Amino acid sequence: MEASEDRITEKVQSLSDLELAVLICLVADQHCIIEAERQLTRDVLEELKLVATNTFGLTWAILECTEHTTLDDFGSGILVRGEENDYFGNKAGRGRGEFSAISVSPGKPGGHTSRSSKPFSPLDNQRIANIVIARNLNRANPQVQIQALELIRGKRNFTRTAVHAAPKPFLFIALNASDTPRLTMHLNDQFFISHKHQADDGLPNLEELQEKNHASDDGASMSSVVRTPPFQPGKHKPQQALFLPDDLETLTKLVSQVRISSEVRAYLYNIIVFMRLHRAVAGGISALATRHFNTLAHTLAPLHGLDYISPSMIALAARKIYPHRIVITAPENERSMQWGSSLEAVKAVLEGVTVEDVIEEVLESVEVPL
Repeated sequence: MEASEDRITEKVQSLSDLELAVLICLVADQHCIIEAERQLTRDVLEELKLVATNTFGLTWAILECTEHTTLDDFGSGILVRGEENDYFGNKAGRGRGEFSAISVSPGKPGGHTSRSSKPFSPLDNQRIANIVIARNLNRANPQVQIQALELIRGKRNFTRTAVHAAPKPFLFIALNASDTPRLTMHLNDQFFISHKHQADDGLPNLEELQEKNHASDDGASMSSVVRTPPFQPGKHKPQQALFLPDDLETLTKLVSQVRISSEVRAYLYNIIVFMRLHRAVAGGISALATRHFNTLAHTLAPLHGLDYISPSMIALAARKIYPHRIVITAPENERSMQWGSSLEAVKAVLEGVTVEDVIEEVLESVEVPL
């Protein structure tokens, strides 16, 4: 067992930031928000496809959202084709989802009108992907965002003709551009962690794929123009994923065995209290956020090869749990205004304060246990 744990820890150390975010959510059975500059979201989307296929061997679906996205678009966008050898399938060579009706000639006893063999696509032949990537989900109308909330909470999606249950594992990723409006309040709070991908963080899987395509193009042609085709899962599927289902199951078991001391637990709750009392915070420190905070702290321990939670893991968890949740107050609503503070003075104090500033200030204010 220890050898297996050491092997998993070595794998974790080799992951990129995006891969690590996906792994944490898969182990915790939660969902995440990923933000990137507007011009980078397309590349990040391609990277996440490769992460799903190469790193975890899971199916993925892409949902491109706009203000015109409908509930039907949402319901169809999260689905992928089922396995070929499903209930309606045939290993002998019948096409996926194809069903041949029995043909009986009229005139024979019990005969009916002859029916020609034609494709039949049963509802069960489509299922929700393991990883759903919703690009620009914050631009979708509230009805679509509520549908996403129901999918995350209920693990199923209702359409006009069917009910599709989410597979296991299941991960819903909201890929949004930085400095754009937030998701609706309840949906935003339901997301486990948030991660901001910077341009200099790199996209290792996409870069490796592009290098392979460039090398093959150079070998086939001496043309100076190299065009990288879009990623297609059928052409770039590895023989074996980096993280197998057994690895995820092992990590899940290790998380359940993580211990936390009373001093570190007090440190965690002190951070929550200080955030709620911070003069720049108008909201976002919810009960669900507290549960997510505790869950993430436990999830980080086995990824570092530990069976206990350290104060540094608590601080790291706070930086991932609260950035998408904390709401900065308007100067006129700052609590000291109730006691006669000057609006101009409050504006000067709050000018330029960001969510990241609040989190770092709280972490500096709370005493760290030895």
